[in-house]
Amino acid sequence: MDPVDEAFLSRIEDAGLNASAPPEQRWLDGWLLRLSPGKAKRARCINAVAAGRRPLDERLALAAAAFREAGLPLILRVTPFTRPASLEEELSARGWRRFDDTRVMVWRDFRGAPDAVPPGEVEAVDAQACARTVGELRGSPPGQIAAHARRLQASPVPYRGFVWRAPGPRRAVLACGQIAREAELVGLYDVFTAPAARGQGRATALCRWLLAQAAAQGARHAYLQVEGDNAPARAVYHRLGFADAYAYAYHYRTPEPGAV
Repeated sequence: MDPVDEAFLSRIEDAGLNASAPPEQRWLDGWLLRLSPGKAKRARCINAVAAGRRPLDERLALAAAAFREAGLPLILRVTPFTRPASLEEELSARGWRRFDDTRVMVWRDFRGAPDAVPPGEVEAVDAQACARTVGELRGSPPGQIAAHARRLQASPVPYRGFVWRAPGPRRAVLACGQIAREAELVGLYDVFTAPAARGQGRATALCRWLLAQAAAQGARHAYLQVEGDNAPARAVYHRLGFADAYAYAYHYRTPEPGAV
């Protein structure tokens, strides 16, 4: 990886960690344990951000106990910045399976891109309303919606959530999305289009509008995370100007057969 790109992408990784921080987290010898009961795996996994000093099996045992107490499956997130670099190989040798490849996509210097103001009404919403809207579109259970709202409220990077509604008395939800800005970086999160409103360019229009709001606050570079097999969403983001940031996707590993 080019040193300039590595430094920039390390900033993106830090920003993504900051923006996804749940209130239920702790440190374990260089590992950031995230123990949120919500849907987002990045908020309920191990992030191995430093090499640590304890033997690996000892750390794994301590982490497993913490996740067991939280009622969560034991999951570790693997990125190009995971330390030590041999960790993935060591987990694979212990039988930890790999799952859910996720792409980090970046749009550098997006501020010159034309914005598109969505028709209808886009309204700012608080954390509870945002989590509820996202959860309803996802079909999430109440517990995950509540955990999502707590994470948004406790985030060290302030979120701004928006819901795009159709005009008229029903004001049906057409789409929703969030931005989390940290200095010159902005993350796009929870961009969803209602099933009845898909295929009409709404996700593209909403993303441009969200980025315009962030640019007005000083953001210059944008990032997002999307599942590697979500071809429709990736096509939208590619058309906007986003490109894959890493040579390979980040992903997760777990020793538990049923963990998702």
